[in-house]
Amino acid sequence: MNDWIKEIDIAITVCDKEGIILSMNDKALSTFKNDGGEKLLGTNVLDCHPEPSRTQLSGMLKNGTKNVYTIEKEGKKKLILQSPYSVGNEYAGFVEFSFEIPAEMKHFVRG
Repeated sequence: MNDWIKEIDIAITVCDKEGIILSMNDKALSTFKNDGGEKLLGTNVLDCHPEPSRTQLSGMLKNGTKNVYTIEKEGKKKLILQSPYSVGNEYAGFVEFSFEIPAEMKHFVRG
């Protein structure tokens, strides 16, 4: 893993198309330390999610569809982007980016 990816202040988790967690950067390991941290590597991401999230994620893995949403947890608002990735033009799995955003943030319409 490149040093900047390893150290960036965005939690990045990568899984294959079956949901097996392949890689987590430092922020992801820290974010999920109470859930096992490094021990999550090699486990199935579906096992980390309760219903109805588990069923939704299972469908996303099967169909390679993207999901974007915000959450608030422990007083922090986060943007979550779950996006399929490809290797050699073949669907290979998902990358999840999770990062904190301000409760109120500027929005610009450009064009």
